[in-house]
Amino acid sequence: MIVYSKKMKVLPVDVNFLGITEIELHAYDTSKVVLQQLPYEHTSSYKKGSANGPQAVLYSSRYVEYYDTELDDEAYKKCGIATIEPIDFAGKVDAEAMEVIYQASKEHLSNNKFLVSIGAEHTVSYGIFKAFQEKWDDIGILQLDAHSDLRMEYEGNKWSHASVMARINELNPTIVQVGVRAQCIEEAALVKASDNIHCYYAHQIWENDTWMDELVQKLPEKLYITIDTDGFDPSICPSVGTSEPGGLQWHPTLKLLKKIFEQCDVKGFDIVELNPSASDDSTAYTMAQLCYKLIGYKYCT
Repeated sequence: MIVYSKKMKVLPVDVNFLGITEIELHAYDTSKVVLQQLPYEHTSSYKKGSANGPQAVLYSSRYVEYYDTELDDEAYKKCGIATIEPIDFAGKVDAEAMEVIYQASKEHLSNNKFLVSIGAEHTVSYGIFKAFQEKWDDIGILQLDAHSDLRMEYEGNKWSHASVMARINELNPTIVQVGVRAQCIEEAALVKASDNIHCYYAHQIWENDTWMDELVQKLPEKLYITIDTDGFDPSICPSVGTSEPGGLQWHPTLKLLKKIFEQCDVKGFDIVELNPSASDDSTAYTMAQLCYKLIGYKYCT
């Protein structure tokens, strides 16, 4: 088990999230928010490189303004954000890697932290969510994603990034998916047959905002959010492992997320599947902005 004690060394100012300089606002014990880095990449099936995603988000975050014009506030001063060193997955894959993530996440939750995770491949969300469900057995999960990730296995591996929501579905939470626009026919059949999985496909959410209110009504009071970067349209986030056209747009997505934070008790979230590119800095910066925005929705609304 990984133990983050009072002597735990968090990342220094030059590499912590936002580059926060005030010690009390980035130290572990005095921060309400903990950001953990999960550079786990083992099953990427198209473009590889998501293991560099957490580092890219941290680097880009140093250029994000502390002040949020929408919230008229500096969220980090309301909560403090401690950034933990990346977990070392050497020799750990599949179920063993998920156990490492579960134990680390469990430790932070036992310390009553609002846990934010920046991952590589989407598989990491299983280990995180398992810890959340252990603490709050009635918690549900909202997934923003281009893919439903409900395959029973992919390329012979049930721990594939394409199977993460199938594994989470086995834990029997309410699952609400938004922005899906690529899935196999077996996944589509599972969604149709399930009482727990509610999928709002990308082609269904363009005409008006009434779907947002309907979606919020399907969510349980306690909620975890997982955001695959490829849920956004490639015009906004081109640097992902498997991009799909017709994705989520920035302001409508923020409108949805703000509604959710106002009406649900969001316990934590993750951002995954960023695949940094030498020719594109905007995707990492956008995900850093999104990360800070959601922290703001938690502590400034």
